[in-house]
Amino acid sequence: METGGWAGNEAPETKNPMMPKQILALGEVLWDVFPDGPHFGGAPANFACCVAELGQTQASVAMASAVGHDPLGQLACKTLALHGVDHALVVACNSPTGQVDVNLDSSGKPSYHFIEHPAWDTLTWSDRLATASHQADLVCFGTLAQRSQTSRSTIRQAIATTRPNCLRILDINLRAPFWDNAVILESLPLASVLKLNDEELPILAALLNLEGTEEELVQGLLHRFPLRLVALTRGAHGSLLISDTGTRSEVSGLKVNVVDTVGAGDAFTAALGLGLLYDLPLNRINAWANEVAAYVCTQTGGTPTFPTYLHLSKVLAQ
Repeated sequence: METGGWAGNEAPETKNPMMPKQILALGEVLWDVFPDGPHFGGAPANFACCVAELGQTQASVAMASAVGHDPLGQLACKTLALHGVDHALVVACNSPTGQVDVNLDSSGKPSYHFIEHPAWDTLTWSDRLATASHQADLVCFGTLAQRSQTSRSTIRQAIATTRPNCLRILDINLRAPFWDNAVILESLPLASVLKLNDEELPILAALLNLEGTEEELVQGLLHRFPLRLVALTRGAHGSLLISDTGTRSEVSGLKVNVVDTVGAGDAFTAALGLGLLYDLPLNRINAWANEVAAYVCTQTGGTPTFPTYLHLSKVLAQ
C-alpha cells in the first residue's frame, strides 16, 4: 500500500525548509583500480558524489575521511570538489590513499582486493566534524570504514552527535574479510534506515537467527531494530522498500547495457536518501532510485555526472 509520505510520518525537521539539506558521508575515500586504470571510489564517497550530483542546489554535501600526502589523495579531493562535495573534512595523513584492485566477471559484477593500512583507517574526531554532524539532516555510514578502532570510534561519535531527527542511513556494505559480527550488531541500532542487497540479507539473517522469505527477513529486521525503513536492492531484479508503518514498495529492475555495476548501490542510496529527506512517496523514491542505479551501470566507475532528467528537481516537479 502506498501512502502520501515515505513512511506515513512527518519529514525530518530542518532549520529552514528553503535551505538545502545538509548531508554528511562518513568513511572510506579510495581508488578502484580497474584494468584500464584507477577510478575514484569508496561507497560513502560514491554516495556523496551522487547525492551532490542529483541534489544540486537542494543538497549541501560534505565528506569526512582521510587520504594520504600523495598524488591520489590530492586527486581524490579534486574529484570530490568537481562533483560539488565539500572536502574540508577529508584530512591528509602519512598513510597512503586507499586503493582497491577491482576485477569484473562476465556480467560486470566486481570483486575487490584492498591494500593494507590505507589513510581512511585513520579518520579522527575534530571540532569541525562535531559541528557538521550536529548540523546534518542525513548521515550515511557503513561497516567497512569501521574495521579500524580509530575510524570506528570517530564514526560512532559522529552519529551520536547528530540531532534526533537526523536520518542515519546504514549502507551495510559487507566486504569480506573486513567486517565482523560485532560491528554489524553494534551498527544496526545506530541507524534509522538500513540499505542492503540480496547477498547481504542472508548474512544478517544467519547472524540474527531470522528465517523466512526475503520480505519476512526484512520485516524481522524492522521488528528487531529501531529502523524507520529497510531498503533491499536486488541488482537487475529491482528493489523492495518497507517502512516501520507497513508502507511497502517493490519495483522491477530496468534492462540496460551494463558496463559495470560498481557504485550502482551507492547511487541507489543517494536517491533513496534525497527522496526520504524530501518526503516523497515510497513508490516514487523506489522507481527513481532504480533508474539512477541503472544509469550508473551503463557508465564506468561509481561517480558519473547524471543527466538532468534524473536530478531531484525534476523528480519533485513531477
